[in-house]
Amino acid sequence: MDLIIQNDGLIQLVPLTKMMMEHMLLSVKVDCFELCEIVRLNFTTYHDYPINQHVMKDGTGDFIGCICK
Repeated sequence: MDLIIQNDGLIQLVPLTKMMMEHMLLSVKVDCFELCEIVRLNFTTYHDYPINQHVMKDGTGDFIGCICK
């Protein structure tokens, strides 16, 4: 799975690695869309009006979504 991140008008695909997931414990099998939701909840913070965006907590850009492979 790749994360779609926008930073300064440039859209990047960032591969989701095992190292990024090491602090998350998944006790049941999840599909790609559920995993994208889990990643969004763990890696982003929501900025309400007037921005209305999910922003990466590490400052790398705005979370747009995921691409399931």
